[in-house]
Amino acid sequence: MNQTEVVDLIIKTINTIFSNIFSSIDNSIYESLDTLVFINSDILSNTYFAKLLGSNGKSGLLFLADALLLGFMVYYIARFYYSNIVEVPIEKPSQFLFKVLIFALFVNFSYFILEQILSINNLITLAFQEIGSNITKNDVSFSQLIVVLNKTLSINTDEFNIFSFDGIIKSFVTFGLINLLLSYSLRYILVQVMLLICPFAILSLISNSTSWFFKIWIKSLFSLIVIQIFVLLVIIVIFCINGSNKVLFVGGIYALIKVNGYVRELFGGLSVDVSSNFNSMMMLFRK
Repeated sequence: MNQTEVVDLIIKTINTIFSNIFSSIDNSIYESLDTLVFINSDILSNTYFAKLLGSNGKSGLLFLADALLLGFMVYYIARFYYSNIVEVPIEKPSQFLFKVLIFALFVNFSYFILEQILSINNLITLAFQEIGSNITKNDVSFSQLIVVLNKTLSINTDEFNIFSFDGIIKSFVTFGLINLLLSYSLRYILVQVMLLICPFAILSLISNSTSWFFKIWIKSLFSLIVIQIFVLLVIIVIFCINGSNKVLFVGGIYALIKVNGYVRELFGGLSVDVSSNFNSMMMLFRK
């Protein structure tokens, strides 16, 4: 076997390995992305999640929130008597009791309210998916995205070459979407955390000194759930791109990866970009 044959064999082996890796990723990652990105009210239906919530009001976080509500009342009583001694103005007991009744109602129905919010967000998502499907004649999802991607890059042929332009683009897109899978796994967990602390966020509105917590919470939750609508819009744009313009196609994939950063700049909230968070952690260790 001469040198040329050895080089050809090595290149063929490398192409086969990467082709098998990409095929394996294509068959598993994209359906998982559809589940993680497009969240609906089913996220509240998990059995263990429901037990942790304590939706019956006799256990779980709702019971703890009701106990904390009593703590706010004790704090107000102590503050009220102290204000009479030092003659510092404070809100009237009738005003405070009215706030307590209103927020106690919202606290105990907080998960019902969240279920409606998630349902409305899901309805908007489904509406955009329907519009996108009618325009692009494609099912607007990550599962269909891989079909369009492979068709655009001619990946389904037996002549896949990792060293070609199409092969390099395929590598960039695949590893970028793996990063996207990690990011939206983090987002899925953060959404659950935001849902769990909802009663305490509402409860923080009782006092002006703690209301800042609700503002941070609502901004974070909104930015986390609204991401899926922007992701959907980017996928629709990708499907509208001419398949012959592969550079624009890659640009669309890059926008899909960075969409969380764009939403965060618009509305604020939490970052779920795994690569950015990893780089930030590395910078801390360097310091």
